[in-house]
Amino acid sequence: MPMGRVMGGLLTVCDWIWKMALVNILWILFTLTGFIVFGIMPATVALFTVVRKWSMKEADIPISRVFFQTYKKEFLHANIVGLIIGVIGFFLLYDFRLLMAIGGTVQYILSVPLLIIIGLYLITLLYLFPVYVHFDLKFFQYFKSAFYIGTLNLHITILMVAVLLLLSFPFSKFPGFIPFFLVSLMSIVIMFGATIAFKRIEKKQKKYSTLKLEI
Repeated sequence: MPMGRVMGGLLTVCDWIWKMALVNILWILFTLTGFIVFGIMPATVALFTVVRKWSMKEADIPISRVFFQTYKKEFLHANIVGLIIGVIGFFLLYDFRLLMAIGGTVQYILSVPLLIIIGLYLITLLYLFPVYVHFDLKFFQYFKSAFYIGTLNLHITILMVAVLLLLSFPFSKFPGFIPFFLVSLMSIVIMFGATIAFKRIEKKQKKYSTLKLEI
């Protein structure tokens, strides 16, 4: 293999390492800028906006500028989304703890439907940010679309969760890399899986539209 190709490949790898580290650090800084509570949602939306552009082959975007502009633009809207998922999550956690405290037959009867609801909530949460940055929808349609896409592509969802769990292992062994790569790598995995799910849904919709026209 020519030396030029090797050097070109190494430069590309180093460039992507730098990009992932930069967007990860930006996520931390802007989360802290919003005192965590008010910063984490707009920072995460900004993160997924950058990652989506990467997935759309826009690798040379000005990362810092795109991140800051998205953070500022989506600050209020993203925090409203965060408030809703936070309230729902709080009640689910409260119900779960209450159920564990009750014990007995009631616990066994009610734990299964509650765990199913919690699972559906987590699936919706997994797809919410990719849906938010990829589609232009009405407010509550983001939640509904994230739920439908996640449940209709359950095999992709399971694979995404499996990859995220595998990612947690090296970071547990080398925690020094967490501030530089954990969040960015997780967002890349989630966005990649969600993009595959989006394409599958779009393909089915086109096929259905074609069938309707033929009928």
